[in-house]
Amino acid sequence: MSKTHPHCRRDITWILLFLLLALLLPCVVDGDGDGDQCKCKSDKEEGGEKIDKNLAKKYKIGALVSILVASAVGVSLPMLSRILPALHPEKDFFFMVKAFAAGVILSTGFIHVLPDAFEKLTPPSLCNHPWDDFPFAGFVAMVAAIGTLMVDSLATAYFKKSSLSAMDRVADEEDLHEHNRHATHHSHSHSHASMSSPSTNLLRHRVISQVLELGIVVHSVIIGISLGASEDPKTIRPLIAALTFHQFFEGMGLGGSISQANFKRGAIIVMALFFSLTTPVGIAIGMIISGNYKEESPTALIVEGILNAASAGILIYMSLVDLLAPDLMNPKIQASSKLHIGVNTSLLIGAGCMSLLAKWA
Repeated sequence: MSKTHPHCRRDITWILLFLLLALLLPCVVDGDGDGDQCKCKSDKEEGGEKIDKNLAKKYKIGALVSILVASAVGVSLPMLSRILPALHPEKDFFFMVKAFAAGVILSTGFIHVLPDAFEKLTPPSLCNHPWDDFPFAGFVAMVAAIGTLMVDSLATAYFKKSSLSAMDRVADEEDLHEHNRHATHHSHSHSHASMSSPSTNLLRHRVISQVLELGIVVHSVIIGISLGASEDPKTIRPLIAALTFHQFFEGMGLGGSISQANFKRGAIIVMALFFSLTTPVGIAIGMIISGNYKEESPTALIVEGILNAASAGILIYMSLVDLLAPDLMNPKIQASSKLHIGVNTSLLIGAGCMSLLAKWA
């Protein structure tokens, strides 16, 4: 396989991501439209209570630092298998940690992101046509999950064919160099083709890690902007602990996928930094635009709702299909009842802990 292929795929992922952010930020900044367009929206008043904006700012700075550290540590831990052998992808403990993190990601999609998308895209938030006529949040989540499946399948198939073609070219060059007969050429080609499985698995892990990061980053930006734009300390305070926990274990899930993808050091650093900085940058953006940001404006509701729904579809698909299913069907887990029970227990604990956080975040 050509050495440029992984870089091309990574470049495409970043381009798509920045296009999404380019669409999101202008809409959010300009999201100060008249909230009265939705006549049945429930009134939300401050109740005359004075809000301490200086205290809120201190909480936001604390949240920025706390989430940055938690994200960096979480995404980095699975990639330190040389220092921490227990986190090597073939170790039993790694399977359990990955299942826990996958449970966190699955719960994030079902319990945190998707309900929020429904809330923003349905009455009483949006009552005008066509938002009150059709469940757009569920539809967008479904389309995103199907789209992720298609990208996953097509990318894996494409790079598998590219890998086989490259191996065939190597075999042809070796046969030509050694002046062997056609029969020998056939045996070389067959032997190289039979070695394609590890390469195909590696390519699949790379596709998985990049699509997963895309899904995580989209909702992380929205979370950060919402927190940064909030002016109520009572709202921000419980979010700090909840989002710190959330980013730490979500980072572990992503870090596990990145470690299995066996990227070069530069690519690993870029992906880890990108994940670690996304929510803090979102918080900083929210703090900058807090004076103009109208969370309840129709424009902001539509943009955030659609992106949340798409993110939920991606996260649900990735956690079930690409993270959990391959591990639970792994021969090593299938052969050990103890490990099987441990992985399933870790999954339930991760999903349960993240679901419990919905009470505060």
